[in-house]
Amino acid sequence: MTLRLYDTYTRSIREFEPLHPPEVGMYTCGPTVYDYAHIGNLRTYIFEDVLRRVLMFNGYNVKHVMNITDVGHLTSDADTGEDRMEKGSRRTGLSAWEIAAMYTQEFKADLQRLNILEPTIWCRATDHIAEQIETIRCIEARGFTYRTSDGIYFDTSKLPDYGYLGRLDIEGLQAGARVDLGEKRNITDFALWKFSPPGQKRQMEWDSPWGVGFPGWHIECSAMSAKYLGPFFDIHCGGEDHITVHHTNEIAQTQACYGTRLANFWLHGYFLQIDEARMGKSAGNFLRVQTLLERGYDPLAYRFMCLGAHYRSRLNFAWEVLDGAQTALNRLRAAAQAWGEPGVVDEDYLDKFATQINDDLNMPRALAVVWDLVKSDLPDATRKATLLAFDQVLGLRLAEWKPVEEPIPDAVMALVEQRVIARKEKRWQDADALRAQVAAAGYEIEDTPQGPRVRKRS
Repeated sequence: MTLRLYDTYTRSIREFEPLHPPEVGMYTCGPTVYDYAHIGNLRTYIFEDVLRRVLMFNGYNVKHVMNITDVGHLTSDADTGEDRMEKGSRRTGLSAWEIAAMYTQEFKADLQRLNILEPTIWCRATDHIAEQIETIRCIEARGFTYRTSDGIYFDTSKLPDYGYLGRLDIEGLQAGARVDLGEKRNITDFALWKFSPPGQKRQMEWDSPWGVGFPGWHIECSAMSAKYLGPFFDIHCGGEDHITVHHTNEIAQTQACYGTRLANFWLHGYFLQIDEARMGKSAGNFLRVQTLLERGYDPLAYRFMCLGAHYRSRLNFAWEVLDGAQTALNRLRAAAQAWGEPGVVDEDYLDKFATQINDDLNMPRALAVVWDLVKSDLPDATRKATLLAFDQVLGLRLAEWKPVEEPIPDAVMALVEQRVIARKEKRWQDADALRAQVAAAGYEIEDTPQGPRVRKRS
């Protein structure tokens, strides 16, 4: 069955064909570890996880590389402001190295809570300074750089198709620039290497052919993806905010050095919003996975909520929407649990599911197939096996879930025991009255050959 994906570079849905089947090289832009990730960030990682699972579902071997940005990401995309790591260090009182380690671990914990598969390779920017310097030297040797008093910059005017990914109006940007360009030649030029401020020693700085300093934000992804996946690989992913700046600049760097657009497919997940505004740390409206836990939600309910919207559509967060996702997830879990042991997968339903996930990861329609399966009259064992096959992509850990065993109050158990006696003595009216008392207490009785089973009413 053909997998079709929307490629931001061509602005079209294309049939996916690996460059080196059955291997697939996939690079996803990771976090800048100066603070906690919020659930808006994590929506992008859920989308990328679904993509990886769909590729695996189709029989591909995925080599997934994710970077950790622990240096060089300035507070402004215009290469001004301070390094976010240095800023985070001042905020916390920890060293830049300590906060990088701490927030990296917190990010990995959030991935586990959301059942997001860890990448095949983690790569930290600070572990790949040599590769970044070599990539800058390659770009410099091909005539795409110039030096200013604060760093080495990429001259975007040297690339005729610069900005194609984001469909940038370069002439309009230049004409409408209301910022002080300083020593930059063009509004779209960006830093490859920044010099440490004179008379100051940064926590993170390195020697280079141009002077002591640190890499720009964009160079790490070009250098590390090429190291682990080659200068032209299958898929590059990130959030929609990466299209016009970060990914555009990654492509420019790779075009200058290797003559490729870096990836054959460029995929982007869209924002999570609160009250129609983008969730973000700077806006002060962000929620963490820990916030959901503190409010009593299962993190997988948030994953389920994200599955209900297409990755290329913006999703507005509301607590009532998360409530609905939690209820739906619990319903799915209860059904799977009640179906007992799995049997043989139903191939017709599997094909229906595959059709939807292979149509540019159409998870809302894939979930519709899930609910059709739940309501079907297939044998329980078949429904269970088929649902677990779906869960290879859904990632809801349905096979692992067990209902929470809550102790039944002694008073309720006493009523149940009295009812057992009444039934043995064929006092049916008394038995019915006792069942009603149990129901009034919020519990229900299921009579089985092994005896009565008591559970809290849902």
